[in-house]
Amino acid sequence: MNIYQVLPRLYGNKRSDNVPGGTLEQNGSGKMNAFTQKMLLDIRRMGYSHIWFTGLLEHATKTRYTGIAPDHPDVVKGQAGSPYAVKDYYDIDPDLAQNPDNRFAEFSTLMRRVHRAGLKFVMDFIPNHVARHYESDAAPEGVRSLGADDNTARHFDPENNFYYCPGETLHFGDYLETPAKATGNDHFDAHPGVNDWYETCKLNYGGMSPQSSTWRKMTDILLFWASQGVDAFRCDMAEMVPVQFWEHAIATVKAKYPDVQFIAEVYNPALYREYIRRGGFDYLYDKVGLYDTLRGVMTNPECSTHNITRAWQQVNDIRQHMLYFMENHDEQRIASDFFAGDARKGRPALAVEALMGNNPLMIYAGQEIGERGMDEEGFSGLDGRTTIFDYWSPLSHRKLAGLEPMTEEETELRQWYIDLLRMRLRDRTYREGPFYDLMYINEHLQRQYAFLRGENRNAMLVVANFEDEECTITLNIPQHAREMLNLRCGETLEVTVPALNYIVQKI
Repeated sequence: MNIYQVLPRLYGNKRSDNVPGGTLEQNGSGKMNAFTQKMLLDIRRMGYSHIWFTGLLEHATKTRYTGIAPDHPDVVKGQAGSPYAVKDYYDIDPDLAQNPDNRFAEFSTLMRRVHRAGLKFVMDFIPNHVARHYESDAAPEGVRSLGADDNTARHFDPENNFYYCPGETLHFGDYLETPAKATGNDHFDAHPGVNDWYETCKLNYGGMSPQSSTWRKMTDILLFWASQGVDAFRCDMAEMVPVQFWEHAIATVKAKYPDVQFIAEVYNPALYREYIRRGGFDYLYDKVGLYDTLRGVMTNPECSTHNITRAWQQVNDIRQHMLYFMENHDEQRIASDFFAGDARKGRPALAVEALMGNNPLMIYAGQEIGERGMDEEGFSGLDGRTTIFDYWSPLSHRKLAGLEPMTEEETELRQWYIDLLRMRLRDRTYREGPFYDLMYINEHLQRQYAFLRGENRNAMLVVANFEDEECTITLNIPQHAREMLNLRCGETLEVTVPALNYIVQKI
């Protein structure tokens, strides 16, 4: 799996006004229709197998649409609102439609184009929280909205969809909510702060039974989207939802749609195995392991590449389930001043992630041409990330959509990504070949990382160089590796690796 993550609100937005904190009318929004058949075919040709459309579901916003209940501005982050404050799990965000009244039909057409291009369709499932004002007007007949039947006089009831603070009113700016609901980041009183997820309400899975209200409603939502053709769900903050729910929900979906895959955002390594083996997830984010390690190596000259070995060894028994990335909407851009400051410094890290295993690899739109995330868009602020809260049009996204020309450096970096992605997708050595880490017998390496992939006549040596200078190194190839992989090389090899890059050499 090579996953391309895109935020449709930004990708394909033709406007370039970029007024900080601007409205939809001022700054515009990308549309689902921007993903033409040609564009999707180009994404497939670049070496991607899946495309993750981030922020498709209708969510809280300051923009008013006919027939949609308005949201109170004090509990909306940014003008556009957070895609993770969902207000209708059965509907599509109207910002993304050329004709908002026809948004579901435009979504269905997009789905068909994606599949015709040979890509798999990935979308978000946000199971832990919803917008403060959740009201589904697009649910199938007979489906009751979340909270519609709750007993609000009780803090906890196994049949409630939310947690309540009876007798208390939530005051947030001019927004009032009586009784107050618990906030999405497990804030169970009526006084969330500005650093809390104040725009969301925590969902209650306390019934701990497939027959309880929240379990039924959330499983039905997954089944609904799977029936529309969704190939994979990226499950937001999955670790905040009981593993027992996932065990039931994933098994239920896969019983009817066996090819649907589930990707979990889980940051607690102590939960990894439980969420895979019991919960049934296909893949988990490798954030508190490989990502953090590679970021350390990239940004700290004193950080040894031997830490990469330790990172994969800690999850070796489940390594095939770990999803690798160096950017996503939550993380700072590699080229930002808050991270590496130079997109080229991401190349050796990406080479390691792409070629050391057959794990899924995720690239965030703009990463491949060095998006810096250094715009001060509004609510998002200057933080090295690309906003998910504001109407905006990043220059890198306009370039990717063919609306602006790329520089020579951007074109070269993009081609570098394409070559790497195509190699791992098409070359059987990297899809299936054995992996052999060479670091234990090459202790002299501190800024390079070396390993073998494949065997017999298809064995490849991979060396990634995290230094900003070209290096020539002598590598020891242990007898065990030569025997196990049936290699014909000698005990040592001398290789030259370009600065901030990698080499692949057949041995």
